[in-house]
Amino acid sequence: MERNDAVMPWVAIVSAAIMWIILLFLFNKETAPEPVVVDPAVVANISKEWPTLGKTVFAGNCAGCHGAEGQGGVGPKLAGDDKLVKDPVYVHTMIVKGKGGMPAQSQLKENEVYAVANYVLHSWGNNIEEPLTPAQVAEGQTKIDPAVLKNRSRFVPEDLKLIEIFLATFVMVLLTYGLIGLYSVWAEGMELHPGIHKVRSTPLATLGIITTMALTVLFSVLFVRQMVTDFAGWGAKEPVAPNVTAEGFYAAMILLMLAASIGLYKKYFMDGEVLVEDASGEFPW
Repeated sequence: MERNDAVMPWVAIVSAAIMWIILLFLFNKETAPEPVVVDPAVVANISKEWPTLGKTVFAGNCAGCHGAEGQGGVGPKLAGDDKLVKDPVYVHTMIVKGKGGMPAQSQLKENEVYAVANYVLHSWGNNIEEPLTPAQVAEGQTKIDPAVLKNRSRFVPEDLKLIEIFLATFVMVLLTYGLIGLYSVWAEGMELHPGIHKVRSTPLATLGIITTMALTVLFSVLFVRQMVTDFAGWGAKEPVAPNVTAEGFYAAMILLMLAASIGLYKKYFMDGEVLVEDASGEFPW
């Protein structure tokens, strides 16, 4: 009896690949940095406004948590903070996006954001040479904040929308269908024969299963070593982005080598019962 499921698994895998490309595009869109629009009028007024407007905005929105003199309180201390002086864009990011217990100050206008940021960066022992401007913020996007870096390094962004869940589900279903179908064709052949199928191993098959098992151990060691390195990087004072590509590659190779070992064992070392295809069934395998 000839099989009729030799083509559909490939169709399923190609469809899954197309959906996966779309899914990656959506993930990349989710983690892409928001463009910074540089308003010439804002730049011109920053140096003039921040000494007075910045103080007013700080007193009305920030002093309650950080103290009137930046001495700290519910919020962290801002006075004499070298971290802020070394990375002025960080102050802008905290005001606009917030972090931890500090909410985003979305009620502030753009000129107020730069005014209060420069007030913090020029007060209580803090001092930067030039006022913080939108151009510096735009340039600072290449110096990724650890929180943003962490989100971009993930396999998927923190927030998943319905369309992304839908595509991911179908990718998994199609891949499962395709891999089962391809393995069924490879293991059982293009023709189905009822009864017990006796198999005999060959030297090449033996070499193949030994090689795949050895590679499984090798990639397991590399995966563990990469994970240890990445965890150490996160714990450093200056967080280093984990090498997600290497982690994913090693993990995928472990699974592939295990699958290859199991497939070789079933095809060349294990006697098994071959199923007879039912032409009236709804599923090809």
